[in-house]
Amino acid sequence: MQSKRTLFLIEVAIFSALALILDLVPFLSFKVWAQGGSISFAMIPVFIISYRWGLKGGLLSGLLLGVLQIVSGTAWIAHPVQGLLDYPIAFTVLGFAGLFKDQAANALQSGSKGSFVKWVIVGVGLGSTLRFVSHYLAGVVFFDSLIDGMNIWLYSFVYNASYIIPSAIINIIAVAFLFSKRPSLVKKPMRHAA
Repeated sequence: MQSKRTLFLIEVAIFSALALILDLVPFLSFKVWAQGGSISFAMIPVFIISYRWGLKGGLLSGLLLGVLQIVSGTAWIAHPVQGLLDYPIAFTVLGFAGLFKDQAANALQSGSKGSFVKWVIVGVGLGSTLRFVSHYLAGVVFFDSLIDGMNIWLYSFVYNASYIIPSAIINIIAVAFLFSKRPSLVKKPMRHAA
């Protein structure tokens, strides 16, 4: 039991660090706005952990990614509420993809590739949507003090949709492709079976 917990913690730590690296490497991350927001592959490691370890692993990995962005100095924080929503919360909620871990694993075991891809799309879509909501609310808090004469709710929606939607599409395609080529990433190793 202890080795399972150790493996869990090691995988979460490694994949969270990998997510940060994917966000920092210039040719793997396209910055859309000066105040934050990029199209990148950084969410992929969090989704991998979500489908390997479920909700707990996904949430922890996402939280670590958000904290690592703050600690590494790459976070752009102008207001405490905006900072919480844009980093720890926005990346933690990616882990909700782990809610569909069992459905994806069962689809793989039964050989239903279509069902498997569906559960990957649903999970990655949910995590990306929740991330968008968090960034959207952070944008309302942040832009409210900067922009006069515009509908701040609409502005934040357009601003955040401009990079979250392309990121979600890229990540859905990448995760579905990766899992279809390496389905063992979804299944826990045999030594973890109860």
